[in-house]
Amino acid sequence: MSCAAGCRVALALIVALAVPSAAAEPFAQGLLWRLDKPGIPPSWVFGTLHSNDPRVRTLPAPVAQAFSRARTFAMEIYWSETEDEHFYEAMQFDDDRRLAALVGDEVYSRLRQELGAAVLPEEVLARTKPWAALLRIATARGMGDGPTLDRSLFIAARERRMTMLGLEWLDEQVAAFEAIPIETQIALLRHALDHRAELEAQIEPTILAWLDRNLAALARINRVAAGDDADLRRHYALLTQQLVANRTALMAYRLFLPLKRGRVFVAVGALHLYGANGLLAQLHEQGYRVRRIY
Repeated sequence: MSCAAGCRVALALIVALAVPSAAAEPFAQGLLWRLDKPGIPPSWVFGTLHSNDPRVRTLPAPVAQAFSRARTFAMEIYWSETEDEHFYEAMQFDDDRRLAALVGDEVYSRLRQELGAAVLPEEVLARTKPWAALLRIATARGMGDGPTLDRSLFIAARERRMTMLGLEWLDEQVAAFEAIPIETQIALLRHALDHRAELEAQIEPTILAWLDRNLAALARINRVAAGDDADLRRHYALLTQQLVANRTALMAYRLFLPLKRGRVFVAVGALHLYGANGLLAQLHEQGYRVRRIY
């Protein structure tokens, strides 16, 4: 699995840690939604799980049918080998800053130990940014080979010669990470090292919640309780704003014109669909009737 693909899975896990639980949120159940507006052919929004688990990669019949009717495939980012290389470079400092000096020798040593067989060459790890180390921790164990659901859809869309649309540029996703204060990046890295078992334990419940099409459960199961730690709650709030709220708003903005042509199949992480500020709610505000199909 490429660096970019693995880090997309890690991004889903880290985002899940940050999403707060909320009662009575709209769009809490369902993975496939149809968008309708008078005079425009329908489009569909599918909430994916960035996983290569065989249970996830098997498309349910309603999803496969909607995909076959679409002419445009909209994904979070249009990944290529070039983007993979650029993302790898973006994960490392290009100045004299070093990870050990930022996080301390004890945390740096624990990071090397936790990465295990996935540990990077010392010259690369030393220049790794804290947010990138956080992603690598999330993917160091338990990731097998094979394409994720998102990648499988991308390959199928390319084979069908569908119009391909990236809702986010690589530089924009990198900028979302870079916008997280360095203090928050370090605090979240330390927290991830301290709660590694919880991070790994959430994978199976997350898959089951997704298979059950329960978006509310995805947000609830994967939440890390910060308890009475006000600083930790603040750090996770900053992470949520950058990786969930801001990116979801950008996706809705980028879909405005393509949806006017219709027959768009949108495939983005399921947590972007959920709630009053999620993608479905924002598309409803654009005048679309949003109807659950599956």
